[in-house]
Amino acid sequence: MFCIPYVKCLPLIALYGQLLLGLINGSFYALLSLGLAVIFGMLRVINFAHGALYMLGAFVSWWLSIAFGIPYWGALVLAPLAVGVVAVVIEKTMLHQMYRLDPLYGLLLTFGITQVIEGTFRYFYGASGQPYPPPAALSGPLNLGFMILPIYRGWVVLVSILACLGTWLLIERTRIGAYLRAATENPVLVQTFGINVPLMMTLTYAFGAALAGFAGVLAAPIYQVSPLMGTNLIIIVFAVVVAGGMGSILGAIVTGYILGLLEGLTKVFYPEASNIVIFVVMAIVLLLRPAGLFGRAA
Repeated sequence: MFCIPYVKCLPLIALYGQLLLGLINGSFYALLSLGLAVIFGMLRVINFAHGALYMLGAFVSWWLSIAFGIPYWGALVLAPLAVGVVAVVIEKTMLHQMYRLDPLYGLLLTFGITQVIEGTFRYFYGASGQPYPPPAALSGPLNLGFMILPIYRGWVVLVSILACLGTWLLIERTRIGAYLRAATENPVLVQTFGINVPLMMTLTYAFGAALAGFAGVLAAPIYQVSPLMGTNLIIIVFAVVVAGGMGSILGAIVTGYILGLLEGLTKVFYPEASNIVIFVVMAIVLLLRPAGLFGRAA
């Protein structure tokens, strides 16, 4: 038994179950927050369309399965690419005009894009969800001795950690990442070295959107594929990004997992507060450190 004085006691297996649930939620928080942090950090655009792109990734994987018989493993590659192509169209036709304006304009534009995408999907599919089973290789449970782990959920945690780590290394430890950071600070100077800055901006937005699409594919077998699945998550993800520090890659990853675990534990010890605990943490962080846990003051 695990006990907290004056609160409650519970079997360890229940505690492990809630920690696993929190880790799964934290995996999606981290992946989506990472995409938002990449886009804001490099483009200074508050991408409210991120939830719609996450939903689009799940729907594309479902379409590939229903219409073409493409398995989960193929969708895991093709769906993020498709979402990235959609993001290129959005960036080239609309978003590129927002870069020199106040970030509020980008927020309003992407909010409108979200309403169009979600409204279109609700018109054709309604608000109900579509089932998407996990691949046979990842079905069933795994007995760890101290708990039963659903194999697919363990896969989600593992692959999300690898994706987050790979993105951090790409941005912080490679020449491409250095070019992106430099283009954010002084695009004119970077262009004098022969770097195509507009193309880099487009690819950055496409990469951030592809991360959202990738998270959507991972989420499809856990949650039903629904036009509202992004709406239900994006506000929480924004809270995670703000608490971690707007534009901070490391902050998005670390804060996403920590707040996911905290939310899972809150559901055990004080379920009534589980829906607001992330926002309470965000408020406290902003009061003590307005730039966020890993952010830099302007």
